[in-house]
Amino acid sequence: MSMNQKKSRYVMIGGFLGAGKTTSILKFVNWLSAAGLRVGLITNDQGGGLVDTSLARSHKIPVEEITGGCFCCRFASLVEAADSLIDATAPDVLIAEPVGSCTDLVATVSLPLEQIYGDRFTIAPVSVVLDPLRAERIFGLTEGSRLSENVAYIYRKQIEEAELIVINKIDLLDASRVERLRDALQELFPKAHVHACCARTETGMEPWFSAVMNKVSNASAIAGIDYDRYAIGESLLGWLNAEIRLGSDSGAEFDGNRLLIELLNDLRLRLSETGHEIAHLKATLSIEGDPYELAAANLVCTDESPILSHTLADPVDVARLLLNLRAEAPPERLKAALGDALAERCQEVGFEILHMEHFRPGRPVPTHRLAMQR
Repeated sequence: MSMNQKKSRYVMIGGFLGAGKTTSILKFVNWLSAAGLRVGLITNDQGGGLVDTSLARSHKIPVEEITGGCFCCRFASLVEAADSLIDATAPDVLIAEPVGSCTDLVATVSLPLEQIYGDRFTIAPVSVVLDPLRAERIFGLTEGSRLSENVAYIYRKQIEEAELIVINKIDLLDASRVERLRDALQELFPKAHVHACCARTETGMEPWFSAVMNKVSNASAIAGIDYDRYAIGESLLGWLNAEIRLGSDSGAEFDGNRLLIELLNDLRLRLSETGHEIAHLKATLSIEGDPYELAAANLVCTDESPILSHTLADPVDVARLLLNLRAEAPPERLKAALGDALAERCQEVGFEILHMEHFRPGRPVPTHRLAMQR
């Protein structure tokens, strides 16, 4: 780093699978860009072929992708990715989106960056984004399908270390339920500041964004954590990433928006029939050769239907499907369900599986785990 190069602001936006982190980040990038600030994004996953990276590139955001482990376990790769973005585009703000099943990020990422690389980065408060329907179930405010207790342990630990708790998707609740959830979170996690917003409709976002940019992390909520239980929780989640070519040599066109929704819904129903809870299912369907034109859809639990967040304007003849699925299910079950759904929904269109990986996350082994030095 040269003597006259200013620090980049490092912003980590975490939260459990399906909380709406990516949509929130895209809105944050727009807000920062409108203020004249340059932004870089670092995405993260246990495997490759990320929908989040595809969406970021479709919005022409400079992005680096770290796969093969969480930020805490790939700390050197995180620093290298940040340096690569700094060298390429000199961003004022670096946004890092960790794996949705990862926790203990303050002690293993924020503090090491501050204490080892404090000459390069200013560390913003850690934000944890919540899906309100899942949060209500986890904290016993409503009934419904929910995560098993060991997976829910990770969920609670994520919130425990948050400096900014962000209730997203408030359009799904009436005002009284939003306030009830806000009050419950503030009582359970009194050191955090609670924000309520909706990234999809851009409601209530600015107070959170301003807090991220104007406050400095004080790491006041380093959570004590049982790594054995953390590892058990992650091991209960099946992971599946796939890239699939859709279309045939005939050149016949099809409705990519409808096919995407039908495929995800078929996959949801197949897992529901066998009693497996989806943590997050998301996918993009892009025109082959044009990653900027795409449809995107996701769902965040087994008893909800998929929702389109991006749509294609016209029918397509050849497309690329990226699909990321995380569920409390054996990875082999996820692979079989996807194969059956493809055979059911895409046989007439034609499909070719270009890449597929399915696995359970390994035990997290952080590179560093530091304590406060204040």
